[in-house]
Amino acid sequence: MKDFFNYLPVLAVCFPIFTSIMIFVIQRFSAKVRDIAVQISSGITFALVAGMYPYVQSLGTIGVNFPGILPPFGISFRADILSFILALIASFVWLLATIYSKEYIAHEGRQNRYYPFLLLTLGGCLGVFLTGDFFSLFIFFELMSFAAYVLIVHEESPKAMAAGYKYLILTLIGGLALFFAIVIAYEEAGNVLIGPGNFLITKISPLALSAFIGFLLGFGIKMGIFPLHIWLPDAHPVAPSPASALLSGVMLKTGAYGIIRVVYNVYGHELIAQAGWDKILLVLAGITIFLGSAVAIVQTDIKRRLAYSSIGQMGYVLLGISLLTVNGLTGAIFHIFAHALMKSALFLCAGAMIFKTGKREISEFSGIGYQMPITIGVFTVASLSMIGIPPFNGFISKLMLSLGALDAGSPGFVVLLILSSLMNGIYFLPVIINGFLGVKKEQRVWSKPFAELKASMWVPLVILAVACAIFSFLPVNYPLTWAESAARLLMGVVK
Repeated sequence: MKDFFNYLPVLAVCFPIFTSIMIFVIQRFSAKVRDIAVQISSGITFALVAGMYPYVQSLGTIGVNFPGILPPFGISFRADILSFILALIASFVWLLATIYSKEYIAHEGRQNRYYPFLLLTLGGCLGVFLTGDFFSLFIFFELMSFAAYVLIVHEESPKAMAAGYKYLILTLIGGLALFFAIVIAYEEAGNVLIGPGNFLITKISPLALSAFIGFLLGFGIKMGIFPLHIWLPDAHPVAPSPASALLSGVMLKTGAYGIIRVVYNVYGHELIAQAGWDKILLVLAGITIFLGSAVAIVQTDIKRRLAYSSIGQMGYVLLGISLLTVNGLTGAIFHIFAHALMKSALFLCAGAMIFKTGKREISEFSGIGYQMPITIGVFTVASLSMIGIPPFNGFISKLMLSLGALDAGSPGFVVLLILSSLMNGIYFLPVIINGFLGVKKEQRVWSKPFAELKASMWVPLVILAVACAIFSFLPVNYPLTWAESAARLLMGVVK
């Protein structure tokens, strides 16, 4: 039985990819069967990922290698606690977004193209998290990137095509840079395996620096850090809202995951500190946090504001990675988890408002809280979590990041986190206040309960809102415990 379950990472990655091919065939005969098959496929994928937990918990690492495929690297699949956390939250959010998509995409159209590429992107995303070497990671990283292009240009409007073209060019640049870095790592170490203590580059040299820059470009573009973020504010607003939720809530995290592996598995945090490259990452993190938050304030389109907010939030993750402390890395990993829930909820709420009203400008949403109380209620919960109000998840991650900054002797970043939280409040709270208080008292008429959207749209919203808060009230905050375990494993710290 143990040997069979070592194949769970393979199944979790390959199942949605193969299913996407089946969907191409099924939808020729029945759109209804297609919709059901897509949702079942997403549910099975989530179950496959969740099923890894007992084995990861007891064995530490599970997986399987296929050295005969694509020599000399081969293909390998692997799951440790970090891979499991990211794959679990990715598949969970993907399932909810897929359920939400049924009604939303029926209105948007082009379902026959949307659903297969939705599943193909899921497979590529999970492949990034659940592979055991950088060559395998690169293959799925590229699969995910090119499949996501189809989601970005779904509307086929001039803006969507322009945003997709910019995304595609940067994806090509990032892919080439990443491949260049992987080749250098292979030349230095003779392998590109991902594993504790298997540092691929062990000495400072011009070649090591070149690889570091290549990794930073490849993963930084996908993560959306400054100055590699330029595709993100254009791509997120034009994509269908469930796709925007996945781009921001999940796909950005593949870049963050890659940078974590580079810092802690390719070089090791001690070599990064010795070379002083952590200072480069810290500067980029600080600029990304401030820039994303500041520019979000002046955006008037709801989805564009959320897109710039995502840039700032990825700065938090980069900060935690760069601090090279257990608390900092724990905060970064937990914030990946928390942000996936918060930002997915916000984008899906924005999509629901656009779906219901046809409006996108924030000034046009006066009094919408009475027309769409569930949607604005979820938006409020997710916004408070993003700001960092206790007891929501965002507060926990920012607290851990602050402790990490103090551990690293960098109290200035605590001030930056507080300032960023203030800016978060400046651009989120007006949406909520305007939604409830932006109309005269006689116009404040509540809509019929649960009538604002079909259940397939509002139920995923409610689940995400609950998830933004529930972990603070549990006897054990499992995601935070997992994040700390992953951080200690990556840094070689025995508790």
